[in-house]
Amino acid sequence: MAEMLRWLRIWNFTEINYFKDVILIFFFTGDEAVTTVPVEADTNKNQEQRKNYTDTLFESIKHINDYGQEFWYARELSKALEYKDFRNFELSIFKAMDTCKNSGYEISDHFGEVTEMVKIGSGAQRGFPSYQLSRYACYLIVMNGDSSKEIIALGQTYFAVKTRQQELIENYDQLNEDQKRLAIRKEMAEHNKLLVAAAKDAGVESNLDYAIFQNYGYMGLYGGLKAQDIKARKGLSKSQQILDHMGYEELAANLFRATQTEAKLKRERITGKENANKTHLDVGRKVRETIADLGGTMPEDLPTPSKSIKQIQKEQRNLEKK
Repeated sequence: MAEMLRWLRIWNFTEINYFKDVILIFFFTGDEAVTTVPVEADTNKNQEQRKNYTDTLFESIKHINDYGQEFWYARELSKALEYKDFRNFELSIFKAMDTCKNSGYEISDHFGEVTEMVKIGSGAQRGFPSYQLSRYACYLIVMNGDSSKEIIALGQTYFAVKTRQQELIENYDQLNEDQKRLAIRKEMAEHNKLLVAAAKDAGVESNLDYAIFQNYGYMGLYGGLKAQDIKARKGLSKSQQILDHMGYEELAANLFRATQTEAKLKRERITGKENANKTHLDVGRKVRETIADLGGTMPEDLPTPSKSIKQIQKEQRNLEKK
């Protein structure tokens, strides 16, 4: 359980009833080598592909310390941003430090001097002076970069969005039920993309394979119920998405299931459809056990909200137009 919980930022339980509030999590996706891809024509499909690539790029070099805090190493980030000379990247770091100080923040809270181990060939590593950067520090650095470069522009978008999400996290207690659902549903959509990629790497390739894989996760979390069973309990049609008809507590449990499964698949380098399915089933069961241990309500017994996520989104758009 301790290994699973290293991915969890905060789960705030009150009374002994399930999850009162869930503060969303962002997690390190592994040590894979980062490579760049050419940017294609600016179509909607390519914009989505670019966003997925960008998220994977920066998430893949994110680290989590012993206190559950996320950070990036400066030299890894410089390579991801395609700087050939770290000294040039360091100039952006110094500018970012000045901005941080002028904004009233302690530089040491966001820029920590460290020795970073870097591969130098033949599998050997060598320590070089570097920095341990917070998400805010990364945001300031890319904002001081040359936005005419594609990768810098992508980095600016990524860290701006994620910094805004962090602000949302910190103000989570002030959100109402609908806003919490929207926040968690959005995170669920993002993490499902990473889960798809991890499952594919494990051998879950076709749409049918993935549907079966997803069902194993649901069966673990919902005490044997498959997607079609959950839809039936909620009174949904085949075309309606289950996640759009969950309250924030149920969404939170599924978010935990998705993040833990993705992490376990990558961490243990699981291969084969059967093994991937078993992993999803086991993680779902573990999340269910955690709910039971806390005296919470099982996800299949939680009420289905009267409004879907799409209805809430439509209401928000209408309000913004006024």
